[in-house]
Amino acid sequence: MSERRIVVDPVTRIEGHLRVQAVLGDDGKIVDSMSTGTMWRGLEVILKGRDPRDAWAFVERICGVCTGIHALSAVRAVEDAIGIKIPKNANLIRNILNATLYIHDHIVHFYQLSALDWVDVVSALDADPRETAAIQQKISPRHPLAAVGYFRDVQNRVKKLVESGQLSIFNKGYWGHPAMKLPPAVNLLAVAHYLEVLDFQREVVRIHTILGGKNPHPNYLVGGVACPINVHDTGAQGTMVNEVTLNYMRQVAKHAVDIVSNVYIPDIKAIASFYPDWFKYGKGLAGINMMSYGDFPEIANDYSDKSIQIPRGAIINGNLNEVFDVDTRDPEQVQEFVDHSWYKYPEADKGLHPWDGITDQHYELPPGSDGTETKFNWLAPDGKYSWIKSPRWRGHMMEVGPLARMVIGIAKNV
Repeated sequence: MSERRIVVDPVTRIEGHLRVQAVLGDDGKIVDSMSTGTMWRGLEVILKGRDPRDAWAFVERICGVCTGIHALSAVRAVEDAIGIKIPKNANLIRNILNATLYIHDHIVHFYQLSALDWVDVVSALDADPRETAAIQQKISPRHPLAAVGYFRDVQNRVKKLVESGQLSIFNKGYWGHPAMKLPPAVNLLAVAHYLEVLDFQREVVRIHTILGGKNPHPNYLVGGVACPINVHDTGAQGTMVNEVTLNYMRQVAKHAVDIVSNVYIPDIKAIASFYPDWFKYGKGLAGINMMSYGDFPEIANDYSDKSIQIPRGAIINGNLNEVFDVDTRDPEQVQEFVDHSWYKYPEADKGLHPWDGITDQHYELPPGSDGTETKFNWLAPDGKYSWIKSPRWRGHMMEVGPLARMVIGIAKNV
């Protein structure tokens, strides 16, 4: 059998450096593939010897998109270790900061990081704005921007970009590729919403600047939050919680609901309907092993089922009738393995709880390298090939994230 090897390095529109390599068989189908984390971060090493109360400021730099959740996890860990409680208002502010991050990450992931793999921007020039407006009215009649003139204006903006030869944020696309199946009218709709969300994400993150001082990387604090509260003071607008900023955040929250209900969800349904074959690909562990830590405690620093609004639990082998409890502090539940990572443990095939984890980099020049430590032609899957450790729950690979949280919630009837 003849083989064709393909390497994509780096994979773009993600946070961090990722490499993907695949082997294609005679029929052009992928018969083997592997992903590699090519960037070593070493935050565990950076934190050694530092005051634990400062950990949040370092760990949230792991990502420029999903920033605050790493800081929040750090302050929670320190507070759990020393057994302190935080004020109720601090808990509410943390939940609002976290919810803002959820909304921002979901819409940015779909539109700015993923949509351009499905949406042909240049094809939007062939659309009839009247048809696009009719589609908008059909799939989302409550969306206020549905006039023919609005979509014609968006089309003219794209036309100017294309005619200039400088596509700006839409440069280097697969425009015209036969795998892109959306008709021109839907492409125009998606491009219009892409631009709407681009504007909205600037608005929604202002909540972080009010409650956390800035975005990205809002400020947190062990013991509470670093956010002044004085509902009677209308000065220092944008830097404290008062009547003015509360009203502003309420407006942004309402706008967020409108964006999700009238733009995001209808677009997902509309675009997905043109790509039914893709539901067969990339399932990974979907429907098999899923885990959620739970979040949004109603009671400060209480992450029991009676407090958290998103439930926690683990499902094994797709059995929704049995949801296992999850305790990340239990060394019998969570381990990290480095069998295929450029690290070394005292016992190579034995996992360690993150508390006992060792970040001792041990880079080995892979077969197929051109002789340097940063460039290699092909990575063998039977050796070490990544800077990413492999976490397991009771020895199982687990899917986490939005789908897992939803499935766990359904299984627990929450």
